[in-house]
Amino acid sequence: MKNYVKDSQKLPMFGVGPYLVGSLGALTLAGMLLSGNILKSGILGGFWVIIFRVIGTLILLSGLAIWFIGAMKSDMDDSIIENRLQTGGIYAWVRNPMYSGVWYTIIGIGLMCHNWWLIVIQIINWGIMTIVLKNTEEKWLENLYGEEYMEYKSQVNRCILWFPRKK
Repeated sequence: MKNYVKDSQKLPMFGVGPYLVGSLGALTLAGMLLSGNILKSGILGGFWVIIFRVIGTLILLSGLAIWFIGAMKSDMDDSIIENRLQTGGIYAWVRNPMYSGVWYTIIGIGLMCHNWWLIVIQIINWGIMTIVLKNTEEKWLENLYGEEYMEYKSQVNRCILWFPRKK
């Protein structure tokens, strides 16, 4: 599969995304499947079921919105093709909105299972996402944009949507 649009394009169109998202989803799915047997001790009952499902639904919907804005409502594809660093819109709030959106969606789905072990799995997912992004896409971007990317990186969180820090 061709992972670029034109020969002068310096960044891959998809990066490590499909592999990273697949890994996060697979780990969460494994946790969900193990919830009924091995991780059964983490299943919460009573009022906690409602709390986890409501919060899970809200996080899931937020994740879908973040992903949609990052993937469909930004001009990220054009930025990649033109080798331009994208720092506006949702990219002013989080450096990786598509990964964040998928991660939030996965967190929401996990919470709906009302098993606290799945929260531990999401912390592991965050660690995996951090390590992978630091060692792949962040290095590509640092090599391509240098100081401009380093400044951006110092102001905007990697995966957790938050207010940008001003220097």
